[in-house]
Amino acid sequence: MRTMRAQVLVEPRNFQLKEVPVPEINDDEVLIKIKYCGICGSDWGSYNGKYADEVACLPLTTGHEFFGTIEELGKNSKGLKIGDRVSADIVIPCGTCYHCRIGEPLLCSNFKQIGIHLPGGFAEYVKVPWKNVYVVPDGVSDEKAAFIEPLTACLNASKKMNCEIARSVVIIGCGLGIIHGALAKLRGAAPVIVVGDNADRLQMAKEMCADYTININEIKDPVAEVMRLTNGIGADYVLEAVGHHSTYEEAFQMVRRGGKVEAFGICADDDYASLPPAQFVLGEKKISGSCAGIAYDWGDAISLLNYNRIDPTPMISMIVPLEELEPALKEIRTNQKLIKVLVSPLVHERTILYK
Repeated sequence: MRTMRAQVLVEPRNFQLKEVPVPEINDDEVLIKIKYCGICGSDWGSYNGKYADEVACLPLTTGHEFFGTIEELGKNSKGLKIGDRVSADIVIPCGTCYHCRIGEPLLCSNFKQIGIHLPGGFAEYVKVPWKNVYVVPDGVSDEKAAFIEPLTACLNASKKMNCEIARSVVIIGCGLGIIHGALAKLRGAAPVIVVGDNADRLQMAKEMCADYTININEIKDPVAEVMRLTNGIGADYVLEAVGHHSTYEEAFQMVRRGGKVEAFGICADDDYASLPPAQFVLGEKKISGSCAGIAYDWGDAISLLNYNRIDPTPMISMIVPLEELEPALKEIRTNQKLIKVLVSPLVHERTILYK
């Protein structure tokens, strides 16, 4: 029996590096050899037991932002070959529930995601359905390819928000919020305003997408500042990319009458925001949510990367060996220079990419 190294989250706040069996694929699956797997902001919540449905899946090898090469092919696979550079849609809907049958697979009643509910990419290998696999063109570097999954999530939110050209957009959060801002800029938003608490990230946001940034450590009332920047009207669109009741409450205050709040940040199960329903009724405000990318978003994300419409390279701060997953996960919380950290089972020492 072949074995591999894998980081197993055995319980909240406890990763263990283990030797586990290499996944055995069936006829409809492929085995991917991992080159990189990014650490997502939501991985911190998973690590701390923030989400009850994920805790129920432990012990589990997590990691959902993976990229690699095809090692083995199930006999039913089509259009793929050994050695292909690939990413994979991590969503596995049931296909038979009400939502699946009306074309809403992200709302599937039995929704599962690789690396969140099923074994994922913080390991040497991961298995996925062949139909979920997308070949990555040569024009997309390995490092950019590790950003495909988070870009799909941002892309789905951008589609749901559906920003119109020349409309103002506020992004609350300066992690993936930078990518949300870049997508808003691609859509012709004006101005793009990014709100956050990290000076280095806000500077990167300014270089990549933002017309204005608001550092909440310096400006104590970001709502008033947004109103000032929008001539007292409020923003046409506000996207929350933090995942906390307080920032959702600010988003509701920042959006103009007739505007739209896009909910992206995932709160804890017991975290509730207060909002005045009268404002949504009398002001005809709108809210929508988006939780992940799926299927067609993968092809769109790859196209954006391949043609350099989105370049996440400046956000990739560090590459660490698989053995350093847990320390790196904690370091992201304390080192303001870190934005995206890639974990690799193929490297033996960390590479620092930030200045």
